[in-house]
Amino acid sequence: MSRNYDVIIAGCGAAGLYAAINLPPQTKILMLCKKELSLCNSSLAQGGIAGVYNSPNDNIQYHQNDTLIAGGFKNNVEAVHTLVSEAAQDIERIIELGVEFNKNPDGTYHRTLEGGHSHHRIFHHADSTGAEIASKLLAYVQTLGNVEIMENTLMCAVKQTSTGYSAFLKKQDDTYETANCRFMILATGGIGRVYQFTTNSAIATGDGITFAYEMGAKIKNLSYVQFHPTAFNNRATRECFLISEAVRGEGAYLLNCNKERFMHNYDERLELAPRDVVSHAIVLESRKQGSQEFFLDISYKDSEFLKNRFPMIYNNLLDQGYDLTKEPVPIFPCQHYLMGGIDVDGNSETSLPNLFACGECSHTGVHGGNRLASNSLLEALVFSRHAANCIASRLDDAPRELEEAQFDAHIGSSRIPKGIRTETRKIMQESHFVIPDKQKAAEGFKRVREIRDDLLGGGYLVDADYVLAKSIVTCAYIILGEVMR
Repeated sequence: MSRNYDVIIAGCGAAGLYAAINLPPQTKILMLCKKELSLCNSSLAQGGIAGVYNSPNDNIQYHQNDTLIAGGFKNNVEAVHTLVSEAAQDIERIIELGVEFNKNPDGTYHRTLEGGHSHHRIFHHADSTGAEIASKLLAYVQTLGNVEIMENTLMCAVKQTSTGYSAFLKKQDDTYETANCRFMILATGGIGRVYQFTTNSAIATGDGITFAYEMGAKIKNLSYVQFHPTAFNNRATRECFLISEAVRGEGAYLLNCNKERFMHNYDERLELAPRDVVSHAIVLESRKQGSQEFFLDISYKDSEFLKNRFPMIYNNLLDQGYDLTKEPVPIFPCQHYLMGGIDVDGNSETSLPNLFACGECSHTGVHGGNRLASNSLLEALVFSRHAANCIASRLDDAPRELEEAQFDAHIGSSRIPKGIRTETRKIMQESHFVIPDKQKAAEGFKRVREIRDDLLGGGYLVDADYVLAKSIVTCAYIILGEVMR
């Protein structure tokens, strides 16, 4: 069974949803959701969305400079300028679509501060901004008659055709079908599950990056991985609960195992240094003290203020046995965000014609070597709009008839060996954490290459285990390969 569409969008986070909203209403769109619709990294974003919008004391040059400084000046300056100069129109648009941000008593929008920002420019919905944006965008998309959403549908493979792209889909009932399109947007999120510990949801396995790589699209700076300094330190679970940057923005202190502040020994910006600087400082202090016990303390602030400002964080920590208003909370860095990805131009188009990538799976060059806090939701909106506009300009000239690629779910009958993902995650955790270990990276690359060669040539059944393992291993292979160069 097959289906034909103008556009297939893989991913139902902020980037994918906003692309669908900005495509012309006559466009026939298929949106693919790997799991349930509520599960995406966008929904996990706590802090907010950065942008200069009705800001009398701020300007886009300040925002641009902060982004470049945080990125170590490895950013694409043109892309950064696009991001900061177009922030206002997309923030205004999502407000029109129903997104609610916190306001001051006088009715103006409350803007908070996060590490690396020189001004209060973070729009937020308490401490669950991503969930607010994703839910309101989804609600709007669900009213659009030209958009079909397939939930709990795994994209197993993608092939380029003479007329566009074909996607091989495994549906919730374990049946397979092919969907064809003139244009494809990959908005599949990050690679968090390549690591043992991450703030990302279970779907962040790098699928879109893997499909693009397999088709020959350019991948850039995949080794630019951001480790968030203040993940709740509970090593009992792979998915670590994030304690937002905004907590430090409101005055929280970082403490070492002796319950002493230490950031003054590493950076004059103290707790408000960019994420990579703070993560490096924690790891260096860990080595100095011989302990991985670190804490975040904001208990000196008014308890009612904290409960109202960080309701989700407060309640989640209570569930873990900690009261943010009364005591320090254990934290340690873990994988959080990907700055590299599928390389795209200013229209979010990859090196393959009519294949676009948006959001965390893409490399726009905006973030450089380290993402400035709360620029990711903004990037998802701005550049998915660019992708939609570019596609809209080409729709009239796109082929009417679509070629369909051939796929086979039963290349082999055996399932992949157990433990592939666990072994790969251990390799990545040990070799490419906050301060990479070149020797372990070399050893890890050799082993990951062996695993990948077996997956590609082993004749395994193309099921969910195979697809996700191949994605994780391929991303690890690309990252460690970059490190080796």
